[in-house]
Amino acid sequence: MEFVFLAYPSRSEPHALAFLGASLVYTWVITGNVLIMVAIQTKACLHTPMHYFLGSLSGVEIGYTAAVVPHLPANALRAEKTITLLGCATQMGFFIGLGGADCLLLASTAYDRHAAICRPLQYPLIMPGRLCARLVAASVVLGLCLSFQLAASVFSLPFCPARGIQHFYCDVPPVMRLVCAQSHRHEQSVLVAATLAIAGPVLLIAASHASMAAAVLRAPSAAGRRRAFSTCSSHLAVILLQDGCCAFVYLRPGSATAPSRISASAWCTRWARHC
Repeated sequence: MEFVFLAYPSRSEPHALAFLGASLVYTWVITGNVLIMVAIQTKACLHTPMHYFLGSLSGVEIGYTAAVVPHLPANALRAEKTITLLGCATQMGFFIGLGGADCLLLASTAYDRHAAICRPLQYPLIMPGRLCARLVAASVVLGLCLSFQLAASVFSLPFCPARGIQHFYCDVPPVMRLVCAQSHRHEQSVLVAATLAIAGPVLLIAASHASMAAAVLRAPSAAGRRRAFSTCSSHLAVILLQDGCCAFVYLRPGSATAPSRISASAWCTRWARHC
């Protein structure tokens, strides 16, 4: 009960470069996020709700990349690029769950900025430390619960005998292409879940930033307006980068995300070639 990753090059020469590149990227991501968390923890001036959410985003980012990236250099050095059925479901669950938690945390940071800009005098009462911790915990728990339910529904379907995944890791679109049964209803459920997970936080963020823009335009100080707009613009850039990529991968029509079905004989030939 294993899957084979078919996206790796068939020749052995690029494998060392793939191992080196994946290792360097993973080390860079982990080091940067750990330094952010250490700086926020050790600097008393950074013990604010905004920096608490930034540190939580760094922690989620570490888990988000750890669900996928360590498997890439390991496969680059192995002759058989395989993963077990349970390992594939676990990787998919943590990858999608922590990615969803990242989106929910970005919505929490938008709420925090909205409270700081629109109601500055009541900000300490609106955003106490307990509320920040509950928002972070709720984001992670909700993201993981929804993602593992999605993974359980995907892996309850029957798969074709030739289980070659056209990807470097287990994600929903490439795994759904291996389902032998009529999966149109399940693809629609995946599309609805992805739409809710991406569109819900985006709508909340858009509403909060619209309210913040109206409050900033009424501010009498030009320096205060510039400072507030710089904070909002950096936050929006991160949101557009992440949610735009997620929407491009998961919210495209099925004809765009799924390539033409390969015949069973072709799948068996490629399976035998990699095994």
